[in-house]
Amino acid sequence: MVYVEEYMTKKVNSLDPSSTVLDIIELVKKTTHDTFPVVVNSKVKGIISVHDIIGKLESEQVKDLMTNRDDMIVTKPKTNIMDAGRIMFRTGFSKLPVVDEENNILGIITNTDVIRSQIEKTTPKKLEKIINSYKNLGYELTTKRETIPINELIPTQSKVYEDELYGRAYELKRGLAEPIIVIKTNIGRKYILVDGHHRAVAAYLSCINELEAHVLEIDTDKKMGIEKTAEKQGLVSLKDVKIIDEDKSNCSSTYKLKSSILEI
Repeated sequence: MVYVEEYMTKKVNSLDPSSTVLDIIELVKKTTHDTFPVVVNSKVKGIISVHDIIGKLESEQVKDLMTNRDDMIVTKPKTNIMDAGRIMFRTGFSKLPVVDEENNILGIITNTDVIRSQIEKTTPKKLEKIINSYKNLGYELTTKRETIPINELIPTQSKVYEDELYGRAYELKRGLAEPIIVIKTNIGRKYILVDGHHRAVAAYLSCINELEAHVLEIDTDKKMGIEKTAEKQGLVSLKDVKIIDEDKSNCSSTYKLKSSILEI
């Protein structure tokens, strides 16, 4: 079972009841969020969204426009994330504050978080298969999940397909992409990219500098076969991966594709 606490955002942008419409507008500009819990001394008092301030004066206060605690919906950290998703679907709320038994704010969960939790269900099976493959080859390894810089990735796939890059770019911009899978050995600082080439190239073209990754740390001081194969193909960084347009059966214009992806 997947719980809300595994996907909720713990750093919450909140407002005070005495905050004004102008304060909300400034917070929207700063964060790009559209809904905020109203909190006093860590206790949730209500919630307010941009829809509540349409047509209101900049000087009007949050306490007069917010949905009060008794009329709003919250969830708990140990709630099944799919149950939280069903509540959102039935009520139309896209965000739910996460509180403890004393109504203290712990985080916020969004409908995007719910979708992401289901997409990432496919990753453990794939990850387990890759781990077992290397264990069967006699390697000792540990795994961890972390955010890594994409400029430290060594690709092992020489080409990706243009049509799939658009889909991956869309997922990345909305936080829906699965983590990539990489290998880290005792040699150097770079990560060997095992799974997620389309995601990584889409991130590169979208000017996204970091990606979530499952890191397989393998205890070896020798270059692995997958890394030697990459070297033979001249693969040093993501810019060495060719982008193929299947319909035209040749390499497409990276500049044109990059411009299109940046507009997504």
